[in-house]
Amino acid sequence: MKKVAIIQSNYIPWKGYFDLIASVDEFILYDDVQYTKNDWRNRNKIITPNGIRWLTIPIKHSKLSQKIKDTKVSNPIWNNSHWSRIEANYSNSKYFSDFSFELKSVYENIDSLYLSDINFLFIRLICKYLKIDTKITKCSDYNYHRKGKVDSLISLIKESDSGEYYTGPSARSYLMEEPFKKNNIKLTYMQYGPYREYKQCNNDFIHTVSILDLLFSVCLKDAKKYFRKY
Repeated sequence: MKKVAIIQSNYIPWKGYFDLIASVDEFILYDDVQYTKNDWRNRNKIITPNGIRWLTIPIKHSKLSQKIKDTKVSNPIWNNSHWSRIEANYSNSKYFSDFSFELKSVYENIDSLYLSDINFLFIRLICKYLKIDTKITKCSDYNYHRKGKVDSLISLIKESDSGEYYTGPSARSYLMEEPFKKNNIKLTYMQYGPYREYKQCNNDFIHTVSILDLLFSVCLKDAKKYFRKY
């Protein structure tokens, strides 16, 4: 039975996001839904000697109903600032040099103003590093029925020829399960963690930071050992 996850794209997400990607056969970026401000879509956390800091892509948010796929950045040179901050805070990390040349090049050569394209770029890049071979698509790649949250999801799951739908644990509080049962779709709630800790430059370990923190801190061949799936 093919497993699928359908999740909004995030900017350089935490390890749990990639744990979910690794757990399914296809990961669909749900970019045809409303963009949410002050969320993970355009920002994530890094660790600095002065504590947690946000890396935030500045975006144009003109209306409440604006979709993720239509959201553009407001400052075309945001990428230079982000790379400078990553380099300043992680250049002394044990494995930073394993990624710095390519990662710097990716940041310097971003040529899209669309947030969805930018997130997609980094998600695929990090999957390449982690050797996660899950198929990654966008919901806009499918001609599915777009009406109502649950009906849209079910239609998209069927269009992707999947029989099992993976979603986050918070979905238990709002997702109606009966329509999935009626359509013979198995519903699986992802359980994040417990995750092993590794050495950080923080006194109190923080799991919910960008996966870059893990990559820069742990040998790449061991990185997936910090995923629940493995």
